[in-house]
Amino acid sequence: MRANQLIALLQEHNLFRSTTLKSDDVDFASLTYDSRKASANGLFVCKGFNFSVDYLHAAIQNGASAYLAEKDYHVDVPVILVSDVRKALSLAAQLYFGFPQNDLFVIGYTGTKGKTTSTYFTKNILNHAFPQQVAMFSTINHILGPRPEDQFRAHLTTAESFDLFHEMRQAVDNGQKVLVMEVASQAYLLDRVYGLKFDVGIFLNISPDHIGVNEHPNFANYLFCKMQLMLNSRNCIIDADMDHFDEVYAAAKVSTEPDHIFTYGFNQEQASLSITSSEATLTDSEFGLTANDERLTDLATTFNVSVPGDFNQSNATAAILASYLAGAHVADMQTGLAHTTIPGRMEFIKTQHHGTVYIDYAHDWGSMNALLSFLHTQFPDHQITTVLGSTGDKGEDRREGFAQALNDYADVAFLTTDDPGHEDPIAIAKEIDSHIDHNKVNVTIIAQREEAIQHAIATATNNDLVVLAGKGQDAYQKINGVDTPYASDPVVAHEVIDGLADEK
Repeated sequence: MRANQLIALLQEHNLFRSTTLKSDDVDFASLTYDSRKASANGLFVCKGFNFSVDYLHAAIQNGASAYLAEKDYHVDVPVILVSDVRKALSLAAQLYFGFPQNDLFVIGYTGTKGKTTSTYFTKNILNHAFPQQVAMFSTINHILGPRPEDQFRAHLTTAESFDLFHEMRQAVDNGQKVLVMEVASQAYLLDRVYGLKFDVGIFLNISPDHIGVNEHPNFANYLFCKMQLMLNSRNCIIDADMDHFDEVYAAAKVSTEPDHIFTYGFNQEQASLSITSSEATLTDSEFGLTANDERLTDLATTFNVSVPGDFNQSNATAAILASYLAGAHVADMQTGLAHTTIPGRMEFIKTQHHGTVYIDYAHDWGSMNALLSFLHTQFPDHQITTVLGSTGDKGEDRREGFAQALNDYADVAFLTTDDPGHEDPIAIAKEIDSHIDHNKVNVTIIAQREEAIQHAIATATNNDLVVLAGKGQDAYQKINGVDTPYASDPVVAHEVIDGLADEK
């Protein structure tokens, strides 16, 4: 990566301030923001809320020949000074990795809930249209190619910009033509996708979440960050049923022509696609689409989805539109949706005598409300038992939201541990409990999650629906800053069921 090319790119974005390089005719052999990975003739990026000059000294010791920063640290190597180091890092990473997005059709999903499910739906459809050529960045895992070694567990919903463009380059080198990815609000708050133009951006929904000291200061900022995807997409897809639809649609129109904005919703005559019919069971669902946009007439047919929930019919419709714009055919969509499984999303276990157990990653009011509302509406004669906790150190508003969803739709709740971080899980459970109407919901607090799941399933009858919410297939609990091993909800549930005398 040549210094003069980087400086020109930074100037184009009004980020460049000055440099102490003796000449800009320098070729950097490497780029990193991790001092441990610095190497000879490399450029080190000084970024992070807790950045220490000690990291810069370590990078220099490891061979870094220059650094990029917002301030001059007066060390022995030259500096490239910028006004915003996070934005500069994103641009530098794009340049260093050869702008890999130019060789990919990039689809991005944002929304308070449904991002992972919609991403999986879309990838599975496109797998049929473009076999072994579809990459995916999701909350659960990243898939950069067809080989097992190209797939690994995700650490962030949207990776740091350097890692994001590095993985894009790997995907391109592995022969991938399409990338489907989740775009968290933090991605725009922290400029992880700065300068990236999406071929398709999808806004699924929004409800209050991720608001707190370590996240967004308020809902307005949360919405603003999410709407940035609409401003940075060549084609926009928006759920017409969502709250704040008018604001999101207005944001899309700022940079996107109206004929490149598509909408969908239940019985929405003004939407590009209207979800016209639905039939749901405990394990799957069927729906039909009506096309109100003549360009989409091929999509006016029936689809079966391998996971239940009217909200998943909505997610599937978003995936249909996104995959259509990517070049998939209806047959690809029908096959893909009918055979998609999403780890930790509406997984179910049918027991002989203890009802149906659902495992879902629902971790905020929006996703919990949608899940419990669907079960309550579709199966009003079934008692709903829930096992849930709430994360520590962030999203404190979720706790009252969980209680609200329980008050509206649940009969029994076991409050337990779910990634408590540095907080006391019992204190978190008691905070949720303080908002619960005990005339409606029978509450038990059990700190050990495995024990709570045991009680919930063992006490359920065959007319009950047992919901294990929050953890999905996570095989860890975040406790005091450490990812502590945990068997995962599906494994624990199977062990509980296998151990019940009347299930043998």
